[in-house]
Amino acid sequence: MPVVQLLAVRVRLPHVIAQLGDVRISGPAAQPRNWDRWRSLFVPGARLIPTAVPQNGPPVTRVLSPEDYVTQAGPRLEKDGFYEREIARKVERYGHIAHVFSTYESRRQKDDEKPFARGINSFQLFWDGARWWIVTIYWDAERPDQPLPAEYLPRK
Repeated sequence: MPVVQLLAVRVRLPHVIAQLGDVRISGPAAQPRNWDRWRSLFVPGARLIPTAVPQNGPPVTRVLSPEDYVTQAGPRLEKDGFYEREIARKVERYGHIAHVFSTYESRRQKDDEKPFARGINSFQLFWDGARWWIVTIYWDAERPDQPLPAEYLPRK
């Protein structure tokens, strides 16, 4: 994996996040995902934390390991097809840590005109001197009462 520097003037997304998109969700129905590659992107003990707002209750989170994600979400992704595309990002780095807000759009088919969902993935990354590792992915979806803020949308 190439070394990626996050520069103050022009910040580039760490390569590990692009690879994650390639193996995590993007793909047509009936196409197996590369789960071994997926597992190789995370530090031991990494977590994935989706948020949700139940109809009759307060917001909640669920904490998953990368393996939990494979067993719980994998079959649905492979059955239905799913494409997630990053439309904007904001990166901050200090020493060996980086935080990435990655705004996404989700589609069932790659060429669907409109996304059925949008939201923000919050990545926490660790640089070990040779490569980036994913420590946490924490995400929330856009809702009518929670539109995406302008600072996390593509610049016009």
